[in-house]
Amino acid sequence: MRIAITQFVTLDGVSQGPGSAEEDPGGGFERGGRFVPHLDGAFVRQASDWLDRADGLLLGRRTYEAFARDWPRITDPDPFAARMNALPKFVVSNTLTTGSWAPATVLGGDAVAAVGALKERPGRELQVHGSARLASSLLAAGLVDTVRLAVAPAVIGQGRRLLPRPDTDIGLRLVEHHATPTGLLVLEYAVAGPAPRADYAGATGLP
Repeated sequence: MRIAITQFVTLDGVSQGPGSAEEDPGGGFERGGRFVPHLDGAFVRQASDWLDRADGLLLGRRTYEAFARDWPRITDPDPFAARMNALPKFVVSNTLTTGSWAPATVLGGDAVAAVGALKERPGRELQVHGSARLASSLLAAGLVDTVRLAVAPAVIGQGRRLLPRPDTDIGLRLVEHHATPTGLLVLEYAVAGPAPRADYAGATGLP
């Protein structure tokens, strides 16, 4: 299976608490909910298309517990609830032993090794939603194939960032981009090995 990261971030890279002020107040975070004012039908259709590609969700403990609290209480006509609740969940945690939001499998021990074994299984995508620390570690380990970002037109200056300090440089190749009517910038990247480097020698001869 392919590993795909899907994240809602601000222009300054904050991924914490996009859906509401109460979603994730960890660390004294007080600026949640910045994503919701920019939701529109175009992005809902895009997000639904992304979710259609999933054969499972790959989550860290914090995100899993928040989703387990919230998603079972969301009912139709929400376009995501039935699929989110039905998809297999794989939870990377050394503190959980079971998961209440079924079907769930807890992956203990070495997270990179456990996800690497999952990646060898047949299927389409395992999608990382939220779970910024897990996403960062999987990127650094070279296990991620696709990064999908929805960037809200906001700078909030507080909260956990998607990539606070990667252990290595990572090259990305842009494969899709567009803006929604409310200003969300939608970006899809393929992971392309180490980030290339070069020295500027002038603009002559550039395509």
